[in-house]
Amino acid sequence: MRLTKEKLTDLFFQMLRIHRMQLAVEGRYHLDEMKTPIHLGIGQEAIAVGVCAHLRRDDYISSTHRGHGHYLAKGGDLKALMAELHCRETGCSRGRGGSMHLVDTAVGHLGSSSIVGGGIPIATGLGLSIKMQGQDRVSVAFFGDGAADEGVLYESVNFAILKRLPVVFVLENNEYSVCSHVSVRQAGKVLFHYLPQDFLPNVIVDGNSVLEVYDAAQTAIDRARRGEGSSFLECKTYRVRGHAGSWSDEKLGYRSAEEIRGWEARCPVTTFQQQLLAEGILTDPEIKRMVAAIDTEIDEALQFALDSPLPRRKGLHLYLYRE
Repeated sequence: MRLTKEKLTDLFFQMLRIHRMQLAVEGRYHLDEMKTPIHLGIGQEAIAVGVCAHLRRDDYISSTHRGHGHYLAKGGDLKALMAELHCRETGCSRGRGGSMHLVDTAVGHLGSSSIVGGGIPIATGLGLSIKMQGQDRVSVAFFGDGAADEGVLYESVNFAILKRLPVVFVLENNEYSVCSHVSVRQAGKVLFHYLPQDFLPNVIVDGNSVLEVYDAAQTAIDRARRGEGSSFLECKTYRVRGHAGSWSDEKLGYRSAEEIRGWEARCPVTTFQQQLLAEGILTDPEIKRMVAAIDTEIDEALQFALDSPLPRRKGLHLYLYRE
């Protein structure tokens, strides 16, 4: 698919924004101002952007503990995200959720979960709600390869197939569940790839190529919106940072420095930037202006977070449920 310069530029800008936001968080995490565990998705920016580029504001997504990119790509507010990382009242979850429990119903982000696979049945239930109301919305479930080991994934996909729900299951295969490589947890390909395409359309794509993700997501999301049922996308990528925190985990010994460096060379942001420069879509001065604008926005969001109040003790029970 041939995209316009404007669309290509927007895809790159969104990826760059997510990337630099996470680098900023990583650079300040040691100051202990963010009273929440963080799970960085550096190296996985292309998946969130490529998928969410096709979603409307009223479409739904469910996310994971590694979900900063999903939140921003779906239209979440950077100031609200930064405030949530600092557990402030102005955060998207009112300071109650922290990094692993982002939610913003105004943009169709129905929540991220620290439970591995926890968002999958939620996205499936949202798909059922959409169908029962006769709407043309779409629900997307983002999850990692660790969640592909969980029974709830198979239950949810089976239910979505039976009911022809408008759900797109997006597996972000970054090869590791904490310290365990996918090869010691799964026997061959994910089982859904063995299903006939007319039963459950499924595809494996390069998750570090935003254009591959974009094309595959468009097919799946358009199909769901037409009422033709669910699809399954596996996006091959890599987690270049440790499972949690803001540090490299090479010293733990479960993967080599060479492996990490090899994947860093395939950074989706850098490789897409090189492609756009080579094709004359963008110039170095244009990219520098993007970086400056994003960094200014990040600085303002950080200051907003630091200036925002913490939740008051007497209000800690609020937002736990709706009457």
